[in-house]
Amino acid sequence: MPTLLMHIMNEDPILCEVDKLPENSDNLILVKNPRRKDGKDLIYLDSNVTQVYWPITRINFIEIIPTGEEEEIISFVRE
Repeated sequence: MPTLLMHIMNEDPILCEVDKLPENSDNLILVKNPRRKDGKDLIYLDSNVTQVYWPITRINFIEIIPTGEEEEIISFVRE
């Protein structure tokens, strides 16, 4: 499950997980466990909300956070 950092217009970035990345034809994106970048709850959502649909038109851009498996890739090291 990819973790994303979504930059929404006129809002702080939101850290969340998705089942799949959005396609070019998608109008909405379903995110799970939405929270602020520091892990705190979003003030405009109820505390028990675990999934939210966001319209793609409100999103400036999305960063894909690498998982632990991707971080373990060893690249060329010059000594």
